[in-house]
Parts: sequence; C-alpha cells; structure tokens
Amino acid sequence: MRKPVALRLSAALGTLALAAATGVVLSMPTASAAAAGATGFATQNGGTTGGAGGTTVKATTGTQIHAALCGRASTSTPITIQVEGTITVGNTAKVSGTGCNTAAGVIELKGISNVTLVGVGNGAVFDQIGIHIRQSSNIIVQNVTVQNVKKSGSPTSNGGDAIGMETDVHNVWVDHATLVASGGESEGFDGLFDMKDSTQYVTLSYSILRNSGRGGLVGSSDSDLANGPVTFHHNRYENIDSRTPLLRGATAHVYNNYYVSLNESGINPRAGGKAKVDNNYFKDSKDVLGTFYTDLPGYWQVSGNIFDNVTWSEPGEDNNPAGPNPTSNTTVSIPYSYTLDAASCVPSIVTATAGANTGLKVSDGNCVATTPTATATSTSTATPTATATPTATATSTPSGSNLSIGADSDGSSKASGTSYGNVRDGDASTYWSPAASTGSISIKWGSATTISRINIREASGATGNIGSWRVLNADTGTVLTSGSGAGTISFTSTSLKKVTFEITGSTATPRVAEFETYA
Repeated sequence: MRKPVALRLSAALGTLALAAATGVVLSMPTASAAAAGATGFATQNGGTTGGAGGTTVKATTGTQIHAALCGRASTSTPITIQVEGTITVGNTAKVSGTGCNTAAGVIELKGISNVTLVGVGNGAVFDQIGIHIRQSSNIIVQNVTVQNVKKSGSPTSNGGDAIGMETDVHNVWVDHATLVASGGESEGFDGLFDMKDSTQYVTLSYSILRNSGRGGLVGSSDSDLANGPVTFHHNRYENIDSRTPLLRGATAHVYNNYYVSLNESGINPRAGGKAKVDNNYFKDSKDVLGTFYTDLPGYWQVSGNIFDNVTWSEPGEDNNPAGPNPTSNTTVSIPYSYTLDAASCVPSIVTATAGANTGLKVSDGNCVATTPTATATSTSTATPTATATPTATATSTPSGSNLSIGADSDGSSKASGTSYGNVRDGDASTYWSPAASTGSISIKWGSATTISRINIREASGATGNIGSWRVLNADTGTVLTSGSGAGTISFTSTSLKKVTFEITGSTATPRVAEFETYA
C-alpha cells in the first residue's frame, strides 16, 4: 500500500487558502436549492430532489440546523434549511427529536431523507466541522464552503472528511461547494469528499476541491466494492496529492473537470473500478489517470481530454499509468443525457462557475456561464394576494381530450384554502398552491393511462411564478422531462397510473389552476 504523501504548504499558502475560503462575502440570491435540478447519476434511481415541497427554515448555527431536522414530523418530512454565517464545532450541539439522529461537533444527516442544505445570503462556511451523511437518501448540499476539517489535532470532526457519506446512502447531489484543507494526513486532514459502505447514485458538480492530500474516495478498502455510480463534472481540483477520485470497484462518469497541480496521482480506478473520462483539462500534474498503489487493476474509457504539462511515471507491479498516450481499455454506459463543453474551454468555464458564492452559475453546454432559469426565493414565503375570481393563464390548449377530468389527484403539502382537486376540475377559477415555494401535484388513474403531453395553467396574478420543474412517472420515479415555466410540455409517450409535476424553483408562490393531461 502507498504511504500517504502529505502536502508541504508554506505558512503563506495556508494563510491565503484560509483567507480565500473565509473572506468571500459576495452578494448572492437568498436561494432555495436545486434551481437548475440535479444532474448525473443523482438523477437516476428515482432522482434527487432534497427538501422540495417541504417547509423552508433559516439557520445560523449548527445547533439550529439540527433543531430544524429534529422539528420535522418524521425523518422523511421534506425540509430546506437555508444556512447563513459560520458553523463551528462550538455552535453545533446534539439535538433530539422525531425527525433526526444528530451528534455534537458534526453536521449529522443520519437515518433521514428529503433534505436540502443550502447556503444563502452572504454565504455559509462550515469551519473545521464536517458534514456527515449516513443511512440517508435524497439529500442536496449546495452553495456551502467546508474548510479545514481534521481527524487529529483540535478540533476534530467527521473523521477528517469535509463531506463524508457511509452506510446505505443513496441519491445525493452536492453542488457549488468549496471543499478545502490546509495539508495532508500528517497535518491532521483526510479526504474532502468520501463515499463508502454502500453509497450510491451521487453527483458532485460545479465544486472546488483544494489544498488536500486526498481529494476523495469511492470505497474505503479493496473489499468495499458496493459503491457508486458517481458523476463528477465541472469541478476544479487544485493542489491535491491524490484520489481525484480513488475508485474501488465503482463506476464513475468524470467530465469537464479542471485539474491543476495533482502532485502524485489523479483519477485512480482499481479493484475493477471503471471511469468514463470525457473532455477534462489536466494541467501541471503527474499521473492523472491510471491504477496506482495496487496490483488490482481498474479500467477507463477516455475521449476529448487535454493533457497540459502532464508527466507520467514508468509502469510497475503496483503502478499502471494510463499515459503518456491514454487509450481506452473498457466501455462505460451512461444512462442519462448530458452535454459536453469542449475541453479547451474547461479552465475558463469551471473558473467562472465552480464553488460556493458564484450565484449558482452553470455552463450552457457551449462554454458560456449562465444563471439558472429559476430564481430562488427567500425564507419568507409570499402570501397569495386575494384576487377576484382567478383565471388560468391563457395558453393554447393541446388537441384531444383532457384526461385529468374525472381522474384523481394528490400532492405535497398545500397552502390553506386550496385543494388538489382544483387542478383537474376544468374550472379556471380555482387553483392549488404548495405550502412553500416549491412542491408537487399529481394526476392519477385507477388503471394505466398513456399520455405524452401535459398543460400547466397558472392562475391569474401568478403568471410566471413557476420556475424550474420536473415531470415524473410516479409509478417508477423516472424523470420524463424537465424545464422551466408553465405551459404545454411534451415527452415520450408513456403508460402510467400516476404523473407528477414537481416544481423545484419559483419566483413567487406558484398557483396551478389546471394540470391537464393528454394522450
């Protein structure tokens, strides 16, 4: 086994890293998470929506984060926790309740589901305290900085991992995060983004991982092989010794990432691990791809990558670099759609979009940074203004019969005075509204019904309130399509008993007058 090589950062570099992580005080939207929706493998296995459809609360300490979790009706009640300020070991106490299983000194997401943790306002900094996800599912962590988490020294938190996932975890999306350390294992740090013991369907996107001995692993040992698949895209790895990531038996899709100064090794599939490595940019680095420190081989499929001043070691018994001219030795099937930016623009697009406090900017697929369509809302949910006899927004009606008439309906928590049935009664003077700024409404039938279009009509006075959304086959959890704004939506003809329109972002409280369905 390889002996860890710690980073030897100068005092000046450590100071600069800490200042950069703590000194960013940018004005940004007070946002609910997932404005643009999850990507990559987090969209599979039923998808990842976090706390969509639930209540939204504000927290400025770790104890308040735990209290928000514990105050839910159950461990699966959806919730979005907006975090602003600095979270520390000192302000993070254990809290008890029906909706949680917390611990002091670590942000504990244990034995729970349907949670979004998002930085808002002037930003959220988790200083020397890690985020621990265990026996949990449908979790979103977005727009946060996690820095200098230690496994030795003082204070210690989360085994030294900035974000650590373990033991039956699935469907996690970490987006626009900044994960930083100030050295390697000898300085008391461990991994920035670790997954083990059956952690599956995870995406890390638009994030920065910097100044660490270890970027992250998927599988804690060569016998821990039930993890993944994982997607890594539009991330910046900088001044990392190794593990960007280490894949033990897992499958990963690695695309459009910017790697700078990988000091010892980079993407390291081993023990049967597979990586699809597309359109990444590697700069000033060593051994950026291959199987290292073991004789248990891993595999890779490569295309479109740029290797800028990359050096390669000689092959050996425990060293199998993919270069100097990397070629594929396997194929990896990707089940979701995605758009590749050209590798030549990856440094510029990742620099413009990755990390916390960037306004949640993403690439448009053509190397241009863009702000997500949905504008996030503040903690206070707008109260619908009373209007005389609301009518649906005028939109053209698809041809054919509206199959929602005579069907049934249900959904997430509804605002006072509204009803699920209002969206299927053909009456534009009534509407359903979620209890929060996001939520879901469903149409269902007693037997399988084939549909290929829906028409969402907003009530008068609420035109344009609906931002981002997803349409789900509620029988299977499959995402049929996604987008933004109300109106007619088309997708592949599907036979199902229940279809769900899930609002994941809004500009103000949504009001759905009619949810029409058509063959």
